[in-house]
Amino acid sequence: MSQVEEARQEQQQPVVEKAPYAELQIEDGSDAQEAALPPPATSSPPNSKAKLSATAIIPVWIVLSSGVIIYNNHLYNALQFRYPVFLVTWHLTFAAVGTRILQRTTNLLDGSKDVHVSKHMFLRSILPIGLLFSGSLILSNTAYLYLSVAYIQMLKAFTPVAILLISWASRIQDPNRKLMVIVLMISCGVALASHGELHFNIYGFAVQAAAVAFEASRLVMIQILLHGLKMDPLVSLHYYAPVCALINLAVLPFTEGLAPFYDLPRIGPAILFSNALVAFLLNVAAVFLVGAGSGLVLTLAGVFKDILLITGSVLLYKAPITPLQVFGYSVALCGLILFKMSGGK
Repeated sequence: MSQVEEARQEQQQPVVEKAPYAELQIEDGSDAQEAALPPPATSSPPNSKAKLSATAIIPVWIVLSSGVIIYNNHLYNALQFRYPVFLVTWHLTFAAVGTRILQRTTNLLDGSKDVHVSKHMFLRSILPIGLLFSGSLILSNTAYLYLSVAYIQMLKAFTPVAILLISWASRIQDPNRKLMVIVLMISCGVALASHGELHFNIYGFAVQAAAVAFEASRLVMIQILLHGLKMDPLVSLHYYAPVCALINLAVLPFTEGLAPFYDLPRIGPAILFSNALVAFLLNVAAVFLVGAGSGLVLTLAGVFKDILLITGSVLLYKAPITPLQVFGYSVALCGLILFKMSGGK
């Protein structure tokens, strides 16, 4: 087996689980973030860090992950602060500062001592992955301006399929009959969910589809360029947040201009700070989540979170979902679980 394939399998658990991270939530919207910030590469936290049991950290992660998405959606739609590029840039800036404070005051970022970023590595790996990350975050957050939280979560189930398709196209993995069946299940499930959507918006759908493509490309590029490099979610955030913040800052004048700054007094500093804090805490929780349980346990936790989030959004925002969507999403989730159980092979 080639080194790239070994690296891909080594990182496959976070990739599938990533659907839940996904969402930066800094966003995910991020699911992502999905995404919490979806980690570029992950490993179990070093032994020097405190370990939490799965029963302790998974509920915290579910609450924070769902909370980020609902909070962002509240900002975009209820408070009419419809500036996703600004919000993502603010989250990334907060994260860049926050990780550096943690690096100096705690041992949560001790893993950064083992990562040496040269100029060559920055230009060849960090920067291109950061560009894809920024695109994923901006697009996934923009989708919330046009689609419901419930429907976006359903569309995110297509991420593993996008990862497989890109992996096959780039020849880092060969297709087989089992994976083809799984791809068909997830694709049909998402198609049924889309067909059943009562408030379908073609522009919002295209934006979310592009976000999935960017996120899948990012994860595949990580497997190719950063194989063998171990970074937990917080260390990844430490390196990528400043890069992505600067990229987004360069995009901001051409997309939203000064409008979000004029609207800041209406929102107030308390909301902006608390919103970024919840997103940052999600990434801290992700450090303890990795290694807290088996890959299947984390996948099931992610599925439960998505179901809870869809249910909550229906109750909170009165967003209607149809029986066809429920059936389609159930098929897609079954495909996702089979994909996880197969190890992506």
